[in-house]
Amino acid sequence: MDTKGAEMAFAAETTAQMKTETAQKRGRTLLNLKCVDATSGLLGKTLLVLEPSKGGIFPPHKFGSHDVVALKANRAEASTAALGEGVVYRVKDNAITVAMDDVPEEGLDAPLRMEKLANEVTYRRLKDTLTELHKGVRKGPATELVPVLFGDKYPTFAKKPITFTPFNQLLDQSQQAAVAKALAAKDVMLLHGPPGTGKTTAVVEVITQEVKRGSKVLACAASNIAVDNLVERLVQNRVKVVRMGHPARLTVCLFVCLFVFRVKVVRMGHPARLLPQVLESALDAQVLKADNTSIATDVRKEIKQLSSKLLKTKDRREKGELTRDLKRLAKEEKKRQTQAVVDVIKDADVIASTLTGALTQRLKDTSFDLVVIDEAAQALECACWIALLKGRRCVLAGDHLQLPPTVQSAEAEAKGLGITLFERLDAMYAAQATSMLTMQYRMNSEIMRWSSDELYGGKIGAHPTVAKHRLCDMDGVTACNATEAVLVGLLKEMRANRKQIAAVEISTVDGFQGREKEAIVISMVRSNPEGEVGFLSDERRMNVAVTRARRHCAVVCDSDTVGKNAFLKRMVSYFEQHGEYLSAMEYLSA
Repeated sequence: MDTKGAEMAFAAETTAQMKTETAQKRGRTLLNLKCVDATSGLLGKTLLVLEPSKGGIFPPHKFGSHDVVALKANRAEASTAALGEGVVYRVKDNAITVAMDDVPEEGLDAPLRMEKLANEVTYRRLKDTLTELHKGVRKGPATELVPVLFGDKYPTFAKKPITFTPFNQLLDQSQQAAVAKALAAKDVMLLHGPPGTGKTTAVVEVITQEVKRGSKVLACAASNIAVDNLVERLVQNRVKVVRMGHPARLTVCLFVCLFVFRVKVVRMGHPARLLPQVLESALDAQVLKADNTSIATDVRKEIKQLSSKLLKTKDRREKGELTRDLKRLAKEEKKRQTQAVVDVIKDADVIASTLTGALTQRLKDTSFDLVVIDEAAQALECACWIALLKGRRCVLAGDHLQLPPTVQSAEAEAKGLGITLFERLDAMYAAQATSMLTMQYRMNSEIMRWSSDELYGGKIGAHPTVAKHRLCDMDGVTACNATEAVLVGLLKEMRANRKQIAAVEISTVDGFQGREKEAIVISMVRSNPEGEVGFLSDERRMNVAVTRARRHCAVVCDSDTVGKNAFLKRMVSYFEQHGEYLSAMEYLSA
């Protein structure tokens, strides 16, 4: 079964194949909802707030932000058409907000149910892109790039070293070297960023430098949150530039002209999927400010006036004239709105979107000098191609030694879907095209060194600002080792009753990818006489788990079990040598 088939089969666990009550137990349907509010404001979208009809909180469910959902009458048949579809904007224990383009004209005053839908648009875009690749890319911006990415040609770089003045004066040597290599690349460059090494900082510098030299950039990532993070950093990256020279040669008669270098960023995507702090950069927000949109608004007012006249008049001749005028104005309004979108995209330095979002109709005729894919080692290769076919050159940033993308179909993963483009290219071109960042700004050096030696050839160093920092150096923190054995396994139950650990976050390793905490407690779970360690043997997973910690990392495990695995045995030995070792027997005898 392919990935689409796996997910579609999973999504089919709804009212289409089972009773609505059963679907609710599976978490993919919520019953007996009431619409308590409907407000406009999210860049033209309408926000519907849904709550349980009888108050209280929702039962356990699988609805989350960005999910595509359908609203139906509570007791409607499975085959009944939805009242409307939308995107989940916000989820609380007692309320879910859904953003909709078109609000149902009726039915919202009755009990409702909400169903989670599979997003088939994503799969259609992936399939269309693979079909295009299969046919062969004979024209378009990526004609010369494709052979390099498939290993038919070696990557090439400028013959002379690229020199540049960093906008970010705090870049370390490895970051500057990576940026220089990216600027020199004529087709592909891989920016390898181990944990905490400031990969996105380097990516932002690459994009800003490219904009400075006149490039139009498509910046992508697999997830909305990663794209939003990139947009936020680019928007904040206002760089002061000092213009020196003789007054006669300056447009402003000052010996020093101070101005700000701004990158014009347009964030594609549904507003409900964007973080609030980047909404100002959203395409919809910028289109609303465009001149053509203002004209379209005036046209719409005229349409409303003519429509009112049409309803009142009884004269056939006048009705005919009004109808023709309305058609003309409707055509004009559409033309103005379309042109407003074209103008905003054309004027942008950087277009930012998810990988699948790059295949929007709005970007159909737009090509790019450079495609940048952040978190590329977490993206399916087929998704990367959606963006890559739009550009002449590309920079892929990521770390193939951390968690790979999630593939739901075991068969598809076994056939290679789990191998990312970043990993494949690094295996082919590491010596020519890869530049690794080597200074990390997160971890105490003792935490860092295990990961560096085990996975990165001992090349990673700790910046002096973090190399010696410890948890006990923080205000209000005392020793924590004595309570760790109590906390692990009981945290969820204890959080509700003990204020001192109420802020503790409990999640899987996947849930912490790309994040950091001052202290991390890792429970390795496995304990059996056979020494079966299961997913713990995945070196990338353990790399992510340990390197989330800034000041303190505690590992709770059955050393006899995990010691049967050579990789885990070395890890436990490292912790014993460089940290404090405590046996569970000490707690049992206490």
